[in-house]
Amino acid sequence: MGRLKGILYGMATSVTFGLIPLFTLPLIGKGMEYDSILFYRFLFASVALGCVMLVKKESFRIEAKDLPVFVLLSLFYTFSSLFLLCGYGYMGAGVATTLHFTYPVFVSLLMFLIFREKSSWLTWIAIALAVCGVALLSLPSSGIRPDVKGIIIVLLSAVAYGSYIVGVNKSRVRNMNSRKLAFYVFIFTTLIFAVKDIAAGGPQLPPDLSSVGSLILLAVLPTVVSNITLVLAVQNIGGTLTSVLGALEPLTAVCIGALVFGEDFTLREGFGILLVLVAVTVIILTGTIQGTISKVFRKIRPRHA
Repeated sequence: MGRLKGILYGMATSVTFGLIPLFTLPLIGKGMEYDSILFYRFLFASVALGCVMLVKKESFRIEAKDLPVFVLLSLFYTFSSLFLLCGYGYMGAGVATTLHFTYPVFVSLLMFLIFREKSSWLTWIAIALAVCGVALLSLPSSGIRPDVKGIIIVLLSAVAYGSYIVGVNKSRVRNMNSRKLAFYVFIFTTLIFAVKDIAAGGPQLPPDLSSVGSLILLAVLPTVVSNITLVLAVQNIGGTLTSVLGALEPLTAVCIGALVFGEDFTLREGFGILLVLVAVTVIILTGTIQGTISKVFRKIRPRHA
C-alpha cells in the first residue's frame, strides 16, 4: 500500500509541476511581465508553505551561516524559473518544458566538471541521446526557422536548476528539513523578484479576478503541492523511482500545450521528446542498469575448471 501511495505522490508531483504553462500562459497573454508573475508565485507559495509549517509545528530557525547559501540557491532558482517562463515566448510550452527536463544531464556534467565525479559510459550515452533529442526539437517545423535564442534560454533554465540541485547536495543545508529549505528558497526568490520589480517601477497588479486565481493556483499546485508530494513520494518509494516518474512533467505540459492552447505537435517533436525522456531515465537508472548488466555477464561467463 505504501508503494502505491508513493507512486501516486510521485505522479502528483510531476503532473502538478507540468501545470505551470496552464496558469502562466494566460497571464502572459493578458500582458503581465515575467518578473511580476514570478514575484506573486513565490510570495503566495511562501505564505502557503509557511502555513503548512505552522500547522505541522515545524521550526523556522536557521543559522546566520545559512543565509549566503540560501541567497546562492535562490539565485539559481530565480534564473531557472525566469528562463523557463521566457522560453514560452519562443516555443510551445511542451517543447520548452521538455528542454528544461534535461536538467539531470546538466547535474551529471556539473558533478563531473566541478567535483570530478566519475561518469559511466551509460551517462555519456544518455548525454548523447539528450543532445540528439534537443537537436530534433530544434529543427525547423513547417518551414519556420528554429529560434536558437529561445533554445539557449530554455537550456539555461535547465542549467540553473541543475546548479540548484548540485548546490543543495553539496552545501551545508543538504540535511535540512525539505519544507524549511523550500520555504527559505521561496522567501529569498520572492525578495529577488521584488527588487527586480521595484527597479522596473513596481510589481504589476493582476489585471482581473481570474488572473488572481491563476496566480494563486500557480503558487499552490506546481510550487507548494509539488514540493510536499515530492517529499512524500521519496519517503515511500525512494528518490530513483520518484525521479523516473518525473517524466510525466513534460508529458503533462505537452498535452496542455496541444489540447488547451492548440500548439502544433509533430512526429519529429514526439521522437525528440522521447529521446530526452529516455536519456534522463538512463541517467537516473545508471546504477541499476550497470548492476543488471554485471549480473547477466556473471551468469553467462564460462566457468573454468
